[in-house]
Amino acid sequence: METIKEIQAYLEHCTSAELVQAMQQYETDPRAGVQKLLERVRKQQEAKKKEAERLDGLLTYERVCYEKGHTLIAGVDEVGRGPLAGPVVAAAVILPKECKIEGVNDSKKLSAAKREILAEEIKRQAVAYGIGVVSPKRIDEINILQATYEAMQQALAALEPQPTYILADAVTIPNVTIAQEGIVKGDAKSISIGAASIIAKVTRDHMMVEMAELYPNYDFASNKGYGAQKHLAAIARYGICPIHRRTFVKNFLQETKEEKKEKGNQGEVLAVREMQKKGYHILTQNYRTPYGEIDIIAEKDGVLVFTEVKMRKGSGCGEPKEAVDKRKQKRIADTAKAYLVERNLSEQDCRFDVAEILEKEGKRYFRYTENAFWIEAE
Repeated sequence: METIKEIQAYLEHCTSAELVQAMQQYETDPRAGVQKLLERVRKQQEAKKKEAERLDGLLTYERVCYEKGHTLIAGVDEVGRGPLAGPVVAAAVILPKECKIEGVNDSKKLSAAKREILAEEIKRQAVAYGIGVVSPKRIDEINILQATYEAMQQALAALEPQPTYILADAVTIPNVTIAQEGIVKGDAKSISIGAASIIAKVTRDHMMVEMAELYPNYDFASNKGYGAQKHLAAIARYGICPIHRRTFVKNFLQETKEEKKEKGNQGEVLAVREMQKKGYHILTQNYRTPYGEIDIIAEKDGVLVFTEVKMRKGSGCGEPKEAVDKRKQKRIADTAKAYLVERNLSEQDCRFDVAEILEKEGKRYFRYTENAFWIEAE
């Protein structure tokens, strides 16, 4: 009788056409190990089928181009529009007709290791690929959108042969005479754009790892120039370095304690005013204990309300209420318990709200969220 390892080796060497029949001959094998092996193979085959269907779908835009007579179709994408440091990088890739490279997808959905493997395979199979790089200094000179276009133009110019049609991720590239189409979220819809996104991402990541050796204080190898916490802390401590985008970094420099305090005071004044309009009776502000602080304590309709005030400039950091993380929630809850005990209100109905003040384009917006988070009873 064949061992399970022998059966596994046999199945692994079967062609797709042979596999169905080969598995059928082992379906009556009473051994649990054999049945587990067959189940694993079935799942693998199902995964391969789904991937084949996904890849077939990624050729939808390319096939429309094929029908129009285009065979040299360039997918174009960029990476690095959002970081505080480093260049913006674009790639253009022409794949052979009906090319299917397993795993190609929006580069953001892939692990770094998977991107590295796919980048090499894309380069191996591509009819041509080109890369464009625009420096941080140039980004500051012409703005990030124009720098993105410039990187894409460079990538296209590097192609040999030149494409007859361009599929670009979300944009129409100016000053290009070749027919083109911008596809929103194209890196997940077109295999050509997805391939370009992978080449661009891997190229830029390699550049940032090299920059990390030149400027070790900023953790570029890890954050790739984006505004991670360690990166922002390094800017506050060491200032900026030659590859920082000055027009980006000025909005992320650490505020002084006085600026933070002043901003917080302004936010609480606005929150109190808006809460009063909504019928809240303000009991106290800035209630402090050794556990922490609650910005506003109010009462409405018999419910005691503990309100955290969050104020930020712009929307790039996420919504203000998102800053109330689990640790902050616990500090607020412990402070609230102290308030209830101090005033003998342990049976009082209460909740935790968040008042949001968002500054955008010189204007302030207020939003109030009831029951913004829950604290489980201990």
